[in-house]
Amino acid sequence: MAPPKAQRTWTPRAGEVNRAWRVVDAEGKSLGRLASEVAQYLRGKHLPTFAEHMDLGDFVIVLNARRIRVTGNKLQQKMYYRHSGYPGGFKAVALGDMLERHPDRVVKHAVKGMLPHNALGRKILRKLKIYDGPTHPHAGQLNAGTKVAREATPTPRAATAAADRDTSAGSAAPADAEPVTTASTEEPTA
Repeated sequence: MAPPKAQRTWTPRAGEVNRAWRVVDAEGKSLGRLASEVAQYLRGKHLPTFAEHMDLGDFVIVLNARRIRVTGNKLQQKMYYRHSGYPGGFKAVALGDMLERHPDRVVKHAVKGMLPHNALGRKILRKLKIYDGPTHPHAGQLNAGTKVAREATPTPRAATAAADRDTSAGSAAPADAEPVTTASTEEPTA
């Protein structure tokens, strides 16, 4: 009798990756909890096919970045530091000031700290899109291809288009029912 074949660990191939687009509303969410949720979606840890050495995650759109919530005195005490490399080039900016000027940088910095600190982490971070308002320009990706998971209400433009479709088609579906949309598996050009 021949000895049994050794079992091999299955690993996904690059062509088998099917990326969805997720919309996450940051309004009222704690900064750290939001960042950990977004980092999991970006890495693909929510998928049964997760592999640490590959980028299998989804694209994530974060809306209302300006309206995140922080606890305690972090708005005054948490500082963001940078240095230009020149003498006297040290800068320190408080979280409250950074939220007023660049709310997208606050969320991006928090998510970046929860991703791998190597080339894979930098590649994964490119799939993160952050907007400080409730709208985004990625409606085309949300309406074309594979199944899309939604964590927030649709953008006003997409909601109006869906309402127009329902009334023009005369369908018997409820007005609040959302059609299953799909997104392409290709990289976005934006």
